[in-house]
This record gives sequence, C-alpha cells and structure tokens, in this order.
Amino acid sequence: MRWKVVNLEHRKISRAVISRLPRYHRYLGDLLEEGVERISSNDLSKKMQVTASQIRQDLNNFGGFGQQGYGYNVKYLYTEIGKILGLDKTHNFIIIGAGNLGQALANYASFERSGFILKSLFDVNPRLEGVSIRGVQVRMMDELVDFLADNEIEIAALTIPKSKAVEVADILVENGIKAIWNFAHTDLTLPKDVVVESVHLSDSLMQLSYNINQRKEVHKK
Repeated sequence: MRWKVVNLEHRKISRAVISRLPRYHRYLGDLLEEGVERISSNDLSKKMQVTASQIRQDLNNFGGFGQQGYGYNVKYLYTEIGKILGLDKTHNFIIIGAGNLGQALANYASFERSGFILKSLFDVNPRLEGVSIRGVQVRMMDELVDFLADNEIEIAALTIPKSKAVEVADILVENGIKAIWNFAHTDLTLPKDVVVESVHLSDSLMQLSYNINQRKEVHKK
C-alpha cells in the first residue's frame, strides 16, 4: 500500500527538510534516467550521504511514500516530491539585470524542465536593448511596470548591484510580484506575503574556504 501526501496547509516543515527536497528530486531523476524502478532508504542514503533514518523522517513529514520490504517506487516518489515542490505547475519569471550573471541564468535550460518559464530580462544598459538570449528578449527597465501589468509574472530574479536591489524590489512588490530570487549582495526586508530566497555566492565561497582551511589544520596534526 502506498502512502499519500498529507495535507500540509497547517503543518510547519523545517527549513532543513525543505532544503533537502530538491536534492531528493534531483537524485531520483538521475535514478529514473538510469532505469531504476525502486530503491531502499539505505541505498538512497549512500547516494545522498544522508542517513537512511533521516530520509525516512524527512519523507514522513509528507506521508512517507514507502512500503516496508519494498522501499520506494522511484517514479512515484519523484513525481510526488515534484508536486510538493510545486514543479507540477508553471511559474513565469523575469530576470532584473542582464549582465554576466543574469545571462548565465537565462541560458540555464533546466529551468523550463522544472516548470520555470523565463518571460523577459530587464536592464538599464541601452546596448542590451532588444538582445535575445535563448529566444528571450532583453527590455529596458522603463518597460518593467507595463510588462508586469500585461503578463502574469510570479517570480523575479535580482542579479543587480546591491545599491539598486532594495529600490527595484519595492517596485516589483508594488506591481504584484510575490516571490524574489535575490542574487544581490544585500538582505531584503519586504512584506510577509512576499517570498524571498537569497543566494549569496560569496557566503558559499567563504564556507568553502573555511572547509579547506579546516582540512589543512587537520592534516597538520
């Protein structure tokens, strides 16, 4: 008997669990491509470097999905985790800032496979006006408000200097954006009904530096 997804409307799931869901989805996608039909929590733990107990606890937050003595049906679990992550729906998004990072994001084709549809990029550099990146046009910032009014945009990615991020974020929120993917090196204080996911690349690099340094210290002993 398969377990069903529980009603999550009133359940508080920890950020640590949520942060692991994309990894589960990615690894299960790899298993599907390899033709694997089922997998145990023990085997999945070896791939993910997370304990089997942790995997079972994580998935039990959403109903379990497993069957004792059988493990997990890979396709079913992949599909259900995709639903939990909202990947069974499409999400229109735009990128503010068509510099190197913005263009790199626009060129990432996997967004479409996950249901994220890039509708446009915006910039203040007149040399970028009308430039097409994988078929998506770069527009000028003075077109932003009208574009938001005429298109159902849910998410905006900010790849702009931090000096402009707060001002632009406010404009986005005033014009109906409810989710911001923030690559600007600053924290945003926005209304509670606006979801903000900040990606500080330098923080990640500093964590890498710390881990390298710790490893060197261990080898010295």
